[in-house]
Amino acid sequence: MPSADYRSLLRTPGTAAFFLSASLGRVGLAMTSLGIVWLVHDQTGTFAAAGQVSGGFAVTDALVAPQLARLVDRFGQTRVLPPTLLAHALAVAVLVSLAAADASHALLALGGALVGATVPQLAAMSAARWAALLRTDRAAELPTAFALESVGNTVAFLVGPAVVSALAAAGRPMTGMVLAASLSVVGGLVLAAQRGSAPPTAADSGTHARADRSLLRSEVLVLMGLNLALGVFFGAMQVSVTAFVVERGAPGAAAPILAVSSCSGLLAGWLYGLRRWRAAPPVQLLAATGALTLGTSLLLTVGSPLGLGSVVALTGATIPVLLVLFSVLTEATVHRSVLTQAFSWLGSASAGGSAAAAAVAGWAIDALGARGGFTVTAAAAAAMTLLSLVGLRLLRPPTVRPGHAASTRT
Repeated sequence: MPSADYRSLLRTPGTAAFFLSASLGRVGLAMTSLGIVWLVHDQTGTFAAAGQVSGGFAVTDALVAPQLARLVDRFGQTRVLPPTLLAHALAVAVLVSLAAADASHALLALGGALVGATVPQLAAMSAARWAALLRTDRAAELPTAFALESVGNTVAFLVGPAVVSALAAAGRPMTGMVLAASLSVVGGLVLAAQRGSAPPTAADSGTHARADRSLLRSEVLVLMGLNLALGVFFGAMQVSVTAFVVERGAPGAAAPILAVSSCSGLLAGWLYGLRRWRAAPPVQLLAATGALTLGTSLLLTVGSPLGLGSVVALTGATIPVLLVLFSVLTEATVHRSVLTQAFSWLGSASAGGSAAAAAVAGWAIDALGARGGFTVTAAAAAAMTLLSLVGLRLLRPPTVRPGHAASTRT
């Protein structure tokens, strides 16, 4: 199919400003969770406390994010984002102050929970802006826009953790947390200032009550199930890769192997967005989940770190494609006035699956070795394939999409 063009997207008035500002903020957000671990460990000397505080952050982030997104959809990004950013900056300041004062583990956990409850949903807001700008006349370019979003997220999670880890290794974990908050706040404020590209609110259209009910649909439940299973895959994969290389006496190979997965995903996401694919998104989804299932089944047969690196390059390459398709199908399924909420709920489902999988994979590894953990990843991928089969029937854009004037298949 004809090639799409990232440059044409970013030349659209207003797009470069909101995408780059959201990308800057995402680097800060990508630093935050690991920054909490380094900060608390530096002050307490224990990873148990660091894990508790980071866990509190993750739980409140997953629970509160959709509620913040609901406010964004109702009142608009430019009204909700500034107070959210202020609350986030104050929450980080509280956590840093508690750590500097050698506060109890319980108070540190409360501080971490406050930080998680105030995380600005910049990725969901950026994706909602692309949808608002392109859905009417340029809907065929939405997969390319969401691929660009995926690339931005991948880069953020490559750069952010590396920066905060380098600062922690230099003995400056507090600087890492302050930098993370600063990037998030500055990026978010610049994004909020881009009023021209902000999507219309539910209050403007007068469809808030009806739009809320539109999230309680079988299509959305399928997408949430897919994101939950993808989170399980993420959570189990990181633990299992680490266990595998430790079993083989090469613990230093874990970081390069995970980097291979991230880099293959970055390349695959970029290349995927350069094409306009003829197959319908549900068909592409089935193909991508099938490839992921094949890759995870190969994990059960590898016998060396080199072999593992080759397989994770395959599995990593499927992830950005899946994330783009999730965004495309969500945009095509839900009412436009609750799109930010939908994106946030999918992110929360993925986060919940990742948190649960880390514990389940750890138990499986203790019982069966690293292959026990890889079995969890294979089960998650198989579940995604089954849900994709269901999606062949459910995840098809209607003749007139919710909140849209006309059909816009991709």
